[in-house]
Amino acid sequence: MKAIIVTDQAAGTAGMKLVDRPKPEAALNDVVVEVHASGFTSGELTWPSNWTDRLGRDRTPTIPGHELAGVVTALGYGTRGVSVGQRVFGLTDWTRDGTLAEYVVVESRNLAPLPGDVDFTVGASVIIPGLTAWQGLFEYGRLQAGQTLLVHGAAGAVGSMVTQLGRLAGAYVIGTGRGGDRQAALDFGAQAFVDLEKDKLEDVGGVDLVFDVIGGEIATRSAALVRAGGTLVTIAGPTDARPADGLTIDFVVESNRVQLSEIIQRVRDGRLRTNIGTVASLDDAVNGFNPTKRTPGKTIIRVRK
Repeated sequence: MKAIIVTDQAAGTAGMKLVDRPKPEAALNDVVVEVHASGFTSGELTWPSNWTDRLGRDRTPTIPGHELAGVVTALGYGTRGVSVGQRVFGLTDWTRDGTLAEYVVVESRNLAPLPGDVDFTVGASVIIPGLTAWQGLFEYGRLQAGQTLLVHGAAGAVGSMVTQLGRLAGAYVIGTGRGGDRQAALDFGAQAFVDLEKDKLEDVGGVDLVFDVIGGEIATRSAALVRAGGTLVTIAGPTDARPADGLTIDFVVESNRVQLSEIIQRVRDGRLRTNIGTVASLDDAVNGFNPTKRTPGKTIIRVRK
């Protein structure tokens, strides 16, 4: 099969190349999926799990990518919950070869059915953004109707999903970003916008929940805005930022079949919009990962037309 590999963590996306690799085989409780579309997050190449197996042993060269939409072609012994020929989408194990390939092996529990009226590109685009937003808002942030939600990077792949789900939950949503992101953030449902390059973040006032994708100084300044009993949720890694009378929670997104089904249903009925930026074929993916200019939204690789 064709697959993209990377051997040098320091080289990042510039160190990727398209090669031929053996087609994987399903082990116990595994599924082989013919990949039709794969999502990619450039930051994943800095994650330690991309370079080692579950025992911490080096596994380079590695196939990156963790989001897929495709069709089941084979089942491992004892596998339940899916069937050969079924359309599926989901989030793969962090410590296995990934989805920038024509086939991938996935634990069946990490896959959800992809309805026949949802394009594979759409399915692949909502996995990490949708699960991250859902878990950050509802599992960790405990967002309630009537609360005020501050969303950093509101025009980005994750932030736009946070913004939409926050509005659907009845929150007042304040988005942040660069000045050029203002209209996109408002179009995704933000009711106010803060230009982090020009506006004063502190003018926002008190908020009940901050969803942080930036970290650093922005996280620290945002923590000071959290009302008593509120929460700062971050996906930017461990932080010393702490609200005076609230919680800080940093988390790593996890696969969840039920949540994926809830998210894709909201896409189907028009309550959620995808935020797709770059779309490239597998053959052209390496060039697509090294663009000359910033393209907001999710990067999707169409493995099959």
